[in-house]
Amino acid sequence: MRLLFLVLFVLLGLIQYPLWLGKGGWFKVWDLQRQVAEQRETNEGLRARNAALEAEVRDLEGGSGAIEERARGELGMMREGEVFVHILPQNTPAPAGGASLAADAAAKPATPARASAPAARPAAASPRPANQTNARH
Repeated sequence: MRLLFLVLFVLLGLIQYPLWLGKGGWFKVWDLQRQVAEQRETNEGLRARNAALEAEVRDLEGGSGAIEERARGELGMMREGEVFVHILPQNTPAPAGGASLAADAAAKPATPARASAPAARPAAASPRPANQTNARH
């Protein structure tokens, strides 16, 4: 009787092995489900990023507002006649010779960034680099 019980127990163990540890077993399925969930999260993040980039491309293609915003923010450009004002955080010492910079800039007229501007674009709408202003404060 003991021998029969031992043989049946071993057979039950051999049947259970592929179910739990074999190729396509429960542990493998659980791991694959976890990987699928992680990949879905990654895909959702990438979809949101793609939608934002697509909206930005539409803005850049459709109007000059987005182009001007990028020129101001990323390139430090400004329109003709605007004055650049840099506000320092509290407890930040002023740069050495800051007063002479303003006096030098006021005395020297600003030069345009390019010698020839496109004819289709009005001069007031064309951005210029911030370092070519009439005065700095």
